[in-house]
Amino acid sequence: MTGFNFETTPRIVCEQGGSGRLGELARGLGVRHFFIITDQPLLQAGLLAPALESLRAAGIAATVYSDVLPDPPEERVLAAVLAAREAGADGVVGFGGGSSMDTAKLVALLARTPAALHDIYGIGLAQGPRLPLVQVPTTAGTGSEVTPIAIVTTPTSEKKGVVSPMLYPDFALLDSHLTLGLPPRLTAMTGIDAMVHAIEAFTSRHKKNPVSDALALKALALLYANQRKVLEDPRNGTAREHMLLGSLLAGMAFANAPVAAVHALAYPLGGHFHVPHGLSNALVLRPVLRFNLEHAAPLYAQLGEAIGTKRPGQGPIEGARAFVDAMAALVAVMPFEQNLRSVGVDRSDLPMLAEDALKVQRLLVNNPRDVALADALALYEEAF
Repeated sequence: MTGFNFETTPRIVCEQGGSGRLGELARGLGVRHFFIITDQPLLQAGLLAPALESLRAAGIAATVYSDVLPDPPEERVLAAVLAAREAGADGVVGFGGGSSMDTAKLVALLARTPAALHDIYGIGLAQGPRLPLVQVPTTAGTGSEVTPIAIVTTPTSEKKGVVSPMLYPDFALLDSHLTLGLPPRLTAMTGIDAMVHAIEAFTSRHKKNPVSDALALKALALLYANQRKVLEDPRNGTAREHMLLGSLLAGMAFANAPVAAVHALAYPLGGHFHVPHGLSNALVLRPVLRFNLEHAAPLYAQLGEAIGTKRPGQGPIEGARAFVDAMAALVAVMPFEQNLRSVGVDRSDLPMLAEDALKVQRLLVNNPRDVALADALALYEEAF
C-alpha cells in the first residue's frame, strides 16, 4: 500500500428533524449573525422555518439570501459575497443543493479574506481565513457538505473549480426531513449524481486509497439499494436518510480520490445548455462506463459485488459487464431525459462539447482509460 492523505469535514450530524436544532448545534462556533444561502423554491416551501426558529431561540441573528442560481454564475457568487459583508454576518450557512452549498463556501471565504475569485480557481490557491461555515444539504446528490470544492460558471460558460481544504465546513447537518418533498425528477438526478461520485472515486487513477475505497463501496451500496425506494415511496424517511448518508459518503470518497471522465463530459452540458449537473452526469454515464469497461474490469466487478449484481464464479470481465448493465438499466427507468437531443443539444454541437470536455484535464487524467478528442466526440455521439 502506498502512502495517502485523507481529509474531510470534522463534524457530521445525521438526525431526522435535526435542522430544528441548528441554533443549538452552532453555538460552539461563536457566531452572532448567520448569512444563510439558499434558493427561492426552498424558501417558498418553508423548509427554512425550523432552522430559523432554532437560531432565534439560540440568540443568533440570521439574514436569508435566496438569489442562488443553478451552476452558480460568477456574478451571483460575488453579489452574495457583497450582501454578506453588508449584512455584517460573521458566519455562513449553505442550505440547499450543490449550488447553494458551493456558493456558501465561496462567500465564507471571500467575505473574510481579500482575494479575487478569478485568482483562486485551481487547486490550493484559496488560503483563507474564512468565516465559520455550516452546510445543510437538502438533496442526496452532490456531497458538497464534505468536499473542499466549489464549482462556478464563468462568463465564457466554462465550469471552473476552487479547490482548497479551506472550503470544508465546520460541520455538516443531515436532516432527511428536508428531502421528503423532493420531486421525483430531482430525486432521480441527484441520486445518480451521488452514484457517479462513488463509481469514479473507486476507479480514479490518482489518489485512490483504502479509506476512499471503503467509503465509495458503502456509498454505492446505500444509494443503489434506496434509489428506487425513494421514488416509489417519497415519504420513506429511512430510505431518504440512507440516500443522504450515501451521498455524504460518496462526497467524502471523491473529495480525496477525484472524479473523472463522466464529470469532464458533463460539465460542458451544464455550462452551455444549463442541463442540471446530476442529469448531465446521467446522460453520459452509460457511454463512459462501456468505454472504460475493459480497463476498469476488476474495479467494476468489485462495485458489482457491492450492489449485488456479480454472481459467484463470475470473472472480472463478466462481473464488470453485469455491473455496467445494472447501472444502465437503473438510469433507463429514471424519470428524466435519456439522451442529449432531448435536452436541446444538436448534433452540430457535439464537436464543440468534445473540445470543451478535453479542457477538463484535471479530471480526465483520473479516468481508467485515456480520453482523446475523438473518444470524447464518440462518447457524445453515443449519448446523443
